[in-house]
Amino acid sequence: QVQPVESGGGLVQAGDSLRLSCVGHGQSFGSYAMGWFRQAPGKEREFVAAITWSSTNTYYADSVKGRFTISRDNAKNTVYLQMNSLKPEDTAVYYCAADLALSGWRPQRVDEWDYWGQGTQVTVSS
Repeated sequence: QVQPVESGGGLVQAGDSLRLSCVGHGQSFGSYAMGWFRQAPGKEREFVAAITWSSTNTYYADSVKGRFTISRDNAKNTVYLQMNSLKPEDTAVYYCAADLALSGWRPQRVDEWDYWGQGTQVTVSS
C-alpha cells in the first residue's frame, strides 16, 4: 500500500509558478505509478498528469501540456508537479494518487487509481 500526502498548494497570481509535492508513505512507493488530479468547485475530478514507476512514461491533460511537468524521486518517495504559467482556471484542489498500473492501465480515468491523498488547494488569482 501507498498513502499519498500532498503539500505545496497556495495562493498565487496568474503567470506565477508553483510546485506541488506528494510523499507516498509505504515501502513499495517505487512500484507504483503516481498521478495528479484536480477538482474545481462544482466540477468533477479531472486528470492532470501521471508518471510510471520508472519515470519512463509521462502523461498530461491537454489543458496543462507544456505548462506542467510531473517528475518523481523514488529515493525520497516523492512525486512532484511543477506548474508554470498558472491560469485562474487552474484553481482547484489538487489530489495525488497511486496505482500499480497493471496491463491495460488508463491513467486518465479516476476509477483506475487505488490510493488517494487528501488534496491541497491551489488558487490562482487574475
